[in-house]
Amino acid sequence: MKIIKHLSVFLLFISTSIYAQGRFDNVEIKTTQLSDHTYMLEGAGGNIGVSVGDDGVFLIDDQFAPLSEKILAAIKTLSDKPLKFLVNTHYHGDHSGGNENMAKAGATIIAHDNVKKRLEGEQRDGSFKPKEALPVITFNDKLNITINDESIAVFHVANAHTDGDTLLYFTQSNVLHTGDTYFNGRYPYIDLNSGGSVNGYIEAAKRGLMVIDDDTKIIPGHGKVSNKEEYKSFLEMLETLRTKIQKAIDEGKTEDDVKADTSLTKTYDDLDYGTGFINSERIRLTFYKSLKEPKS
Repeated sequence: MKIIKHLSVFLLFISTSIYAQGRFDNVEIKTTQLSDHTYMLEGAGGNIGVSVGDDGVFLIDDQFAPLSEKILAAIKTLSDKPLKFLVNTHYHGDHSGGNENMAKAGATIIAHDNVKKRLEGEQRDGSFKPKEALPVITFNDKLNITINDESIAVFHVANAHTDGDTLLYFTQSNVLHTGDTYFNGRYPYIDLNSGGSVNGYIEAAKRGLMVIDDDTKIIPGHGKVSNKEEYKSFLEMLETLRTKIQKAIDEGKTEDDVKADTSLTKTYDDLDYGTGFINSERIRLTFYKSLKEPKS
């Protein structure tokens, strides 16, 4: 029985890998310049941040492993300097799937303590990450990195999208990378099974807004390059949904009641917030489950 089980997992892994490779064949990497030496790369998965300069290449997130060659090729058009550092904003595969490849290309991987814990544990397909895919440097609260004549503030926001989220602020370029604590123009994925929470997610957005100004360029986890006004609108959406769904909970509404009540999200459904990965029903359920949890 064990042999059959392991064979099934192996075959699933192989078939998934073949599918994944084909899935990314037609993906193109789009580059957007944000300052004289910072850029955003888009492909498939989470948005990537890049800083280039005399010290080398500093990377934030790396999408999926099958895209690594394309990502490295795009970086080569920006700089011929070596890849020095990679920061994972969290552990999800659309942000950290290329870790092993980037480490082999020269990057030292940095992440929050909880990101390493999740990456070094058993993955959803039953596999384990190779050593090369794991962070070499971890931190608990915050750290500062100076590279390419710029100080980058790296700080943890607790129990937001997951339990290991990191925001990064480029202090001279005035660029903020939020990871998946911000989905521009759409409902966010709040991973409750990985330590995420609605209240923590809202606090993360408030924390990000504290360090920026009207001229800041924002790299969201998903969506187009953003700004303070759009970020504030996103926070307003989160707080509005929290108020409405908390009221429904206080009135004794059940999970099924909230799931079916489209009026709770109608304002933002009409603005197409539910057309992304998370639709309106799923965001209502996420808010209900998170807010319904016993307060510690």
